[in-house]
Amino acid sequence: MSPLSEIIRREAAPSGVLTFARFMELALYCPVHGYYETKKDNPGRQGDFYTSVSVGELFGQLLAFQFAEWLEEIKTLNPQLSTFNLIEAGAHDGRLAKDILAWLQSNRPELLDQIEYWIIEPSARRQEWQGETLREFAPRVRWFADFQSLLQERTCHSSPVTCHPPLRGVIFSNELLDAMPVHRLGWNAQNKKWFEWGVAVDGEKFVWARLPTAFPSSIFHLLARRSEAETAPSSLLAVLPDGYTIETCPAAESWWREAAGILERGKLMTIDYGLTSDELFLPSHPRGTLRAYFRHHASDDILANVGEQDLTAHVNFSAIQAAGESIGLRTEMFSTQSQFLTRILEKTLREKSFGELVASKSDGSGSEDGWTPAQARQFQTLTHPEHLGRAFRVLVQSR
Repeated sequence: MSPLSEIIRREAAPSGVLTFARFMELALYCPVHGYYETKKDNPGRQGDFYTSVSVGELFGQLLAFQFAEWLEEIKTLNPQLSTFNLIEAGAHDGRLAKDILAWLQSNRPELLDQIEYWIIEPSARRQEWQGETLREFAPRVRWFADFQSLLQERTCHSSPVTCHPPLRGVIFSNELLDAMPVHRLGWNAQNKKWFEWGVAVDGEKFVWARLPTAFPSSIFHLLARRSEAETAPSSLLAVLPDGYTIETCPAAESWWREAAGILERGKLMTIDYGLTSDELFLPSHPRGTLRAYFRHHASDDILANVGEQDLTAHVNFSAIQAAGESIGLRTEMFSTQSQFLTRILEKTLREKSFGELVASKSDGSGSEDGWTPAQARQFQTLTHPEHLGRAFRVLVQSR
């Protein structure tokens, strides 16, 4: 049995069962042994899954153009500002940051000089990997383990209780929230109640087990409240089949509220696999959206290959949107990745700046407007519904 399996086994021993959220947290993020701690190159052709970043540099270039536009808007409305924040959470191997910074360096150097690029990354090992990727931009990039450590450094010494750090700019993540630990809940049609799935040990294997009803989690009350108010009215609950499964992620909602809370002015954006609350209860998801990915193959065997496979569940964008709005953010956009990136491209064309976005190759293989065959293929992969265009959703909120 692997060291990680032994760690999970020991933690489950006192009660005999763990919440799945804790199992997922250990499987993905356990120091030294977790999936994201041991696999530097998990995205891409040689890894376990594809991301928009692994398609090529065009994704980062399009985001950089949009971020530049948003920062220029803030600058126009607040001409006295001299510094802006670009904060990426969960930067994987640093390639997206590199693509964004390289485009800004080539096309908006004056703006780049005003940007503080910060990465929120709790793993020291991943910080090191990201630092290697971003070596050429080292003076411009800083790392923080979490928002709290960022706040501690930026809090005014004169009044640490009441003074909020003036973070103005863009906070964003790409495929972060869908990897946060989820609670997995099942529907008991006979009792008309939700129960929570946990993980137990059976010999050398991990198996699903219902958590004891004597120890109800607050998650039950959270879901029940949503069921009555938003996602599952009584008429729907009456027809849900026994064992219908859904995931809920308080960690993602808490993270979003925390990010929103430190943003004085600007945008909060995420790009992720996800659904609305209504979509989570469609007949096409009777067993929820939780999946494992190993060498580009999706699997329902969630509890196997601990630490060797990625685990992900679709984001509940209705819950995330509500979390931001609850503390004063305004929702500006909720769309597919295809719609989002196409709008950015249309802006570059209207401003006749597409040539600066993706410059033609010096050997003449690029078209007059800047396209190259490789870039055209990248854009198609990023936006086509059968590739990444429809699977990913984009939520943008602002203050």
